[in-house]
Amino acid sequence: MSDPTVQQEAIGPPPEELLVLVVVRGTNAGSRYVVNPTVTHIGRHPDSDVFLDDVTVSRRHAEVRRTASGFQVVDVGSLNGTYLDGDRIDSGPISEGSRIQVGLFKFVVIGGADA
Repeated sequence: MSDPTVQQEAIGPPPEELLVLVVVRGTNAGSRYVVNPTVTHIGRHPDSDVFLDDVTVSRRHAEVRRTASGFQVVDVGSLNGTYLDGDRIDSGPISEGSRIQVGLFKFVVIGGADA
């Protein structure tokens, strides 16, 4: 069985049209999630694209959406809120270096058209 860390390093940075969420705080720190071309669902529901198994995360917590003007993170009615660069938001634009917090989990964004 190959080491997933080595595989991730071999992949290198994402193409500029892709966005990757990297967990920098949480039980799965270091994990990477490629954002879908249209909508990526984040939550505690097992069908979520980014599954976060913690009671601080709502079953359907947030989404990352691609719009005509770029990517945005949207809170979809979570109990504990979604934070973008330290501020609680309903929605907001994200790009290279943005920091997103969902429950106890923190992500940093890499990639995107402006990377």
